[in-house]
This record gives sequence, structure tokens and C-alpha cells, in this order.
Amino acid sequence: MTRPELMSDTAPSAGQAPERLIVARIARPHGLQGEVTVEILTDAPERFVPGLELALGDPDGPGPLRPLVISAVRHHSGKLLLRFEGYDDRDSIETLRGLLSVPFEQARELGPDEYWPHQLTGLSVVDASGERVGAVTEVIPGAAQDLLSVKRDDGPTVLVPAVAALITVELDAGRIVVADLPGLLDP
Repeated sequence: MTRPELMSDTAPSAGQAPERLIVARIARPHGLQGEVTVEILTDAPERFVPGLELALGDPDGPGPLRPLVISAVRHHSGKLLLRFEGYDDRDSIETLRGLLSVPFEQARELGPDEYWPHQLTGLSVVDASGERVGAVTEVIPGAAQDLLSVKRDDGPTVLVPAVAALITVELDAGRIVVADLPGLLDP
């Protein structure tokens, strides 16, 4: 099971899609011609093309988002460099720092074993025999794999690796079946 692109930290409510996906972070200006280096935070880097409309700022933050349109894209020394319409020199881009996002509607199509965190949050968690154990309260991003934070019905919270070998997601049934592995669902 893989996690697609990042999304804003707080979805409106469990099971509901967020308004925006975070796809990159502006790191710093590059050179004198209005380019910035960006850290790619999406598994769909091909989306960065001239004409793409982005928003600068934290989608969950208090301030307004600043609209930007990519005017040029190039790779240099393993980094992605972007230019934006209306920002043609170093002075104008000095103010550009932070997260870049796109509307959730522009998300790429997911593969068969890929899920958005909001699709998993709130699902019931059952053991291999079908007995309810609890519910997913959060999907925690991880370096190797994501973790499902499962609030057990008897009180404690446990973390379950979100990998296909250990869980089966049944979206239509509204549940996640966890493999019969000793200790996996124990507090």
C-alpha cells in the first residue's frame, strides 16, 4: 500500500477529501533570472509544466494563498528549478518561500493498492476473524511505510503498519482487516 501525494494536514472531517494537495516546497532563489529551487513533495513530478497554476502558502494556515503560474521548468544538478509568471528577477522572487499546492481535483489517479489518508480515517479495524477491534483515527506518514493509528474499542491506541502484507482495505465494507499476526493489534 502506498501513499500518494501529500495533502493538507487537516481534512474537513474524517472521510472527506481536503481542498488542496501539497506538491512542493519552494526552497530558495537560484541565480538572477527569477528561478527558484523546489523540493518535490509529490510522486507525480511530471505535473510541473509551464501553465500549471499553483498556490503558495499553507492550505491549513490562517493567511491567504498566493496564486502562481509556472512559466518555465528546468532541471539543474539534480534539482527542479521553476520560474513563475510576473517574477522575472531575483528581487521579485525573494518573497517566494513555502508550500505549493494544487486543488484536490487535480490529484492523479490512484492505483489499486493506493488510498488517500482521508479514505482510511474512520474505517473500522477488524481482526482476521472479522471481530471489530477499533477504528483508524489517523494515518501517520513514515519513511518506510505509513502507520495507521488505531483507537481500540477497549481504550488504548496501537500503530499498525499500512502495508499490503498486513492489512486488507475494504472501502466498500468500511473496514480494514488486519492479518493474524501475534501482537500486531495488542496495546
